[in-house]
Amino acid sequence: MKIGIEGQRLFRKKKHGMDMVALELIRNLQEIDTENEYFIYIAPDEDDTCLQETSNFHIRKLDGGFYPFWEQIALPKAAKADGCQILHCTSNTSPVRTAIPLVTTLHDIIYMEKSVLQILRGSGTAYQNFGNVYRRLVVPRVVKSSSIVITVSHFEKNRIADVFHLNDNKLRAVYNGVSTHFKRITDTEELARTAEKYHLPPRFLFHLGNTDPKKNTQGVLNAYASYLKQNQDDIPLVMLDFDEDELSSMILKTGSPDLRKNIKLTGYVINTDLPAIYSLCEAFLYPSLRESFGIPILEAMACGAPVLTGNTSSMPEIAGDAALIIDPYDHIGMASSIQTIIQDTDLRQNLTEKGYTQAAKFSWRAMSENVLNIYRELAVTHKL
Repeated sequence: MKIGIEGQRLFRKKKHGMDMVALELIRNLQEIDTENEYFIYIAPDEDDTCLQETSNFHIRKLDGGFYPFWEQIALPKAAKADGCQILHCTSNTSPVRTAIPLVTTLHDIIYMEKSVLQILRGSGTAYQNFGNVYRRLVVPRVVKSSSIVITVSHFEKNRIADVFHLNDNKLRAVYNGVSTHFKRITDTEELARTAEKYHLPPRFLFHLGNTDPKKNTQGVLNAYASYLKQNQDDIPLVMLDFDEDELSSMILKTGSPDLRKNIKLTGYVINTDLPAIYSLCEAFLYPSLRESFGIPILEAMACGAPVLTGNTSSMPEIAGDAALIIDPYDHIGMASSIQTIIQDTDLRQNLTEKGYTQAAKFSWRAMSENVLNIYRELAVTHKL
């Protein structure tokens, strides 16, 4: 077969979750599939060394301009020219019109749970809001035209089935994985290098947040402010590449205007440095309001970090009994849980041990084998 895979954003320097999923899919397919021919469609950008061509994997750089034009015009045109018999779009949307059998990965359908007006009035950035409006307009048509729709958890599968009235013949849950470099770092020199590079404090809590409301960064800050008020411990909170103005606005809402001095922003952290940060932190705080999967939960567990996460959406499914599960809307309760996870040594050790076991259940190799089986299934049903 000739299989096209959309990886439009893979060459951008600052990759997001969906980018890493697509990158791991392709890298693992390169290892396990030497029979089929692949065409990887990517927009030109800085990080063009993250993926290499092999004898049966060809990289196609497409200059298609603004994303909707790239996806709706340049991508299907290129896939047709290459003779692709399957086109897999990996990032929540696909071309509305193409004669090529489509596989679409819907990581989530949060944008379908709000009206266009609610999205535009939301607290996300203008870029995030536009993307959600675009998906809300395109995805209902894409779901109908796709031969198979893949999502990343049984929670999200049930949500998609309910919203679009899909059955199991068309809708599949395929778990994400954990990259093999996410493991406990014990090398003191590597830990010291990472701590110096990002100016990390000796002790800290770690939160992977951004301006997307679903990440619940405001809730974390509220809980952290409450924790500091109730305890003598002034343990810092480390966050990554976060907008300073947005952070200032959130801090004002906590009622603790001096909170900024306790927060360390590292700037952008390359993916290969994250294991050391997970290994150094006292606890990893990931109490999102809504997740379709939650890869950082497993990354932190694989590195031995005690994890605190939410009791909503997919998070209990992915975390199992290996995390402290809390109500992400209750910042007072979250503050109490932060205190517990810091002070209860037996709990921390138990979470660490269970976390190693839970993370080991998920691999990119298994994910890629499941996706390859879907391609093979389409080859039979479409007589490719």
